[in-house]
Amino acid sequence: MKLTKRIVNAQKPTDKPFFIWDNDLAGFGVKILPSGRKTYLVQYRMGGRSKRTRRVTIGAHGVLTTEQARGQAKTLLGQVAVGNDPAAERNKEKSAVSVEHLLEQFFVEHVLVKLKKLTQENYEAVIRLNIPLAFKRLPIEKVARQDVARLHFDLRDKPYAANKTLAVLSKFFNWCEKYGHRPDHTNPCRHVEKYREVPRQRFLSSEEQRRLGDALNKAERDGLVSPYAIRALKLLSLTGARLREILDLKWEYIDFERGVIELPSSKNGAKTIYLNPTATDVIESSPKQKGNPYVLCGFVPGKPINNLQKPWRRIRRLANLDDVRIHDLRHTFASVAVNGGMSLPMIGALLGHSQPSTTARYAHLAVDPLKKASEIVSRQMNTVHKSDP
Repeated sequence: MKLTKRIVNAQKPTDKPFFIWDNDLAGFGVKILPSGRKTYLVQYRMGGRSKRTRRVTIGAHGVLTTEQARGQAKTLLGQVAVGNDPAAERNKEKSAVSVEHLLEQFFVEHVLVKLKKLTQENYEAVIRLNIPLAFKRLPIEKVARQDVARLHFDLRDKPYAANKTLAVLSKFFNWCEKYGHRPDHTNPCRHVEKYREVPRQRFLSSEEQRRLGDALNKAERDGLVSPYAIRALKLLSLTGARLREILDLKWEYIDFERGVIELPSSKNGAKTIYLNPTATDVIESSPKQKGNPYVLCGFVPGKPINNLQKPWRRIRRLANLDDVRIHDLRHTFASVAVNGGMSLPMIGALLGHSQPSTTARYAHLAVDPLKKASEIVSRQMNTVHKSDP
């Protein structure tokens, strides 16, 4: 009989599975299980009658209509007609190593071994938050440029995150090629153009800085967050240091006599952080834990505080600063320095910038001091001109 929706619906399950085959399309059929489930499939032989019969499942009745299943059956049987083996291809895909599996291996063997801790955290966040499960489940050899381009496009509302994801995936696929998981020169990230990024510069005003200080004091007084988290946020504000430079701070790095922190390693290598009296007081007030070398201790014995995001969200709600990131505290430190009349090279040295161009982003903040200087010159010139005969 020719399979139709009415005929398939009419089939009643028995105590054993059975098949009904279509007489219009040889090899197309439906399997009825004792449970009542009905599944469309194709059956064929490769290489003549002496070869073993193979079957490929198309899909469940109800999810697919009979005509949709028939269309897929024609496609599969067409592949057989030209010598391809759909069942073998599916088995190969099922046994293929997935992107997810290799991402885990990449993280353990490359990221954790060769990259710095902050970079490790960035990679982990990108892999966990930005790469969807559907992409991770793809066989590694099947990932095409279209897949990467679609993922990048889906993140278009967050251009920085989109570009960061593209960069991480590019490193990942290069690693896959290096270890033979993909052929050479097949990185699917090539030719996917990055989005234009507008650098974000958020600086706290004097009033916002006051509100942040009040929120930190209230949180400390009321025990709303860990006292080590409070000290970490204060130190970030007072030193302009990067997040991991403060979280990974060890007592052995601090020279109280000279008033400096000597970091053996940072983003740009060894770095000196200069302590003002307030920052020194914050560090000295931090309770030492036996067996823990870190200034800001975490919940795990012997380890530093690992993440400030949760306490920071609570603090910024108290201060009504919902759009402020932790990194904006570093920008604010720089803005205060600029408005205090410090030169850009000096500010770059304080922040540990390796390139003057990085510090140059703060140049526009010096408009007010320059404007005041211009006004002083103008007043002097006016005095001179008025005194002329």
